[in-house]
Amino acid sequence: MRSVLRNRTYRRLFTAQLVALTGTGLATVALSLLAYDLAGADASAVLGSALAIKMVAYVGLAPLIGAFADRVPRRALLVSMDGVRAGTALVLPFVNQVWQVYVLIFLLQAASAAFTPTFQATLPEILPAERDHLRALSLSRLAYELESLLSPVLAAALLTTVTYSWLFAGTALGFLASAALVVSVALPAPRPVERGGGVHARATFGLRLHWATPRLRALLALDLVAAAAGALVVVDTVVLVREHLSLGADEVALALGAFGAGSMVAALLLPRALERFGDRGVMLPAGFLLGAVLASLTLGLGHGTRSWGGLLAAWALLGAGSSLVLTPAGGLIRRSAAPADLPAAFAARF
Repeated sequence: MRSVLRNRTYRRLFTAQLVALTGTGLATVALSLLAYDLAGADASAVLGSALAIKMVAYVGLAPLIGAFADRVPRRALLVSMDGVRAGTALVLPFVNQVWQVYVLIFLLQAASAAFTPTFQATLPEILPAERDHLRALSLSRLAYELESLLSPVLAAALLTTVTYSWLFAGTALGFLASAALVVSVALPAPRPVERGGGVHARATFGLRLHWATPRLRALLALDLVAAAAGALVVVDTVVLVREHLSLGADEVALALGAFGAGSMVAALLLPRALERFGDRGVMLPAGFLLGAVLASLTLGLGHGTRSWGGLLAAWALLGAGSSLVLTPAGGLIRRSAAPADLPAAFAARF
């Protein structure tokens, strides 16, 4: 996989992804602690609402942005969205009302809804060979999992010397560094695609493409299972650790790190697994694994079971299952859509 890093443009974009992901990881921990400070035992409800706002931004804005992303210079779009995300992160430490958190989360996620699908759709043009693109997808997933593992550990280390508000400053620095790296490279010019039917048809094209393609329909179903696992981790980690287990902020970060560790181990084992079993043989069992773990957690918590070790193990399994579902998805989309349709296809899935 390292051979793909010889491509200068991809290498810098990959580095931009790394630093932005590190900032995002710090923000995940900081946001959980901010919600706890503002709402106490109701922090889970606050985080759940924030997650719902995130989904509204993704579902409502990503397809709309994808419909017009082919008409905007990609570098300008990526850099401006990094700037919006950095500015939003700098404001978060100063909020004192829950509704303010919701407004800023919507702004942050709206910028991500524009940035990430554009970034994903750019990779096949930078790396036209499918093998190189698949390697880049694997590296991107490994970067994501490495962030899930290391960012909570970094956050835990920082929390021993500073308050969680300073973690938002780290988030802003990550986005600004990402913007600087994107500025340093030349990206392919967008290729406008003329589609009939107006704005609605353009905005829904990616979703219709997914629905019309059997393997992409199956991918949507698996995405729902992975999203449920991710939602549980984001929303309930802080409450389970602090309220039910009576542990501290450091343990919140470590629990999130367990999810990242499971994800990373799965991502490292994935290439050989795909060679041996194929996409279907890896992704479907992973979906069933996620369902089994979620069902076990529901039963265990319903009967009052509380275990720090059990929580870490469950979070690691959820991380592994999510990685096995999500990592091969980019290759499926590339094989299922024409090059000009990739921005819309990635935006619909995002």
